[in-house]
Amino acid sequence: MTTDPRALPGADPHTGNREIDPVTGYETTGHDWNGIRELNTPFPRIALIALALAFAYAVVAWILLPAWPTGRDYTRGLLGLDQGEVAEERLQAIAADRAEWLRRFEAADFEAIASDPALMELAMPAAQRLFGDNCAACHGRNGEGGPGFPVLADATWLWSGAPEEIATTIRHGINADDPDTRIAEMPSFDWMDRADRLSLADFVASLPEGKADWNSPAAALFAENCAACHGERGEGGLAVGAPSLTDRATIYGQDAQTVFKTLTHGRRGVMPAWAGRLSDAEINLLALYVSRLSDATREEPQ
Repeated sequence: MTTDPRALPGADPHTGNREIDPVTGYETTGHDWNGIRELNTPFPRIALIALALAFAYAVVAWILLPAWPTGRDYTRGLLGLDQGEVAEERLQAIAADRAEWLRRFEAADFEAIASDPALMELAMPAAQRLFGDNCAACHGRNGEGGPGFPVLADATWLWSGAPEEIATTIRHGINADDPDTRIAEMPSFDWMDRADRLSLADFVASLPEGKADWNSPAAALFAENCAACHGERGEGGLAVGAPSLTDRATIYGQDAQTVFKTLTHGRRGVMPAWAGRLSDAEINLLALYVSRLSDATREEPQ
């Protein structure tokens, strides 16, 4: 059975010859879109060569390199390469190099450590990664804090910002499941009249602005109920874990509505204990890094 060439796409219905594009010299396919005719151009030779080379490389790679899964394992290839082993070797090398200088932090001699520029140059990048892995989720990447989590990049500290005290907090936590944990709790004042709580909340909210009226009835309420922990002027009882109320970077917020909620229900935030999760050297390294966050923040260009 033969096909009449005049019936082929792009062929002249009388002669059977395909139409030739006068510009390119290629035959047309017979497809026409509003005067735009499709050319029957050959597949580019360079693309064919590239496909052939890619196929050849794939075959060689399948033979030489790990390639095909076999359930719980995979083909190793003739070269026997194992990226897992390579990664493990590199991690061990990094750990060995890190262990040399990290041992200096076991003694917790923070003054001597901080006075060694070469050691600090090695330690601080590692400390930053350690902070990012273990602390940043709550306290922010730069220690800026967040709702319910203290700012670490300012000069106001609970239990002091000395590296030794920070190390104790990291090691044992606050209100944590640790026999030596620090304890800090804001009791509920729901027994107080609502009107007094509202007045006291407004007073506390005015402290960071320096607009508090210390001769008002609310000031008397503050002296009777708050000053024992937070200080006579709200400066904080930092040695007992009572935060400053004059600092804008308050843990839960210091607008009147939030303070009223705190007065009504109390607060008992938890800082987990990291002893057992981090080594003593790592805890001391973190403590020194955190103690320097406020200095680093103040040095940043505005």
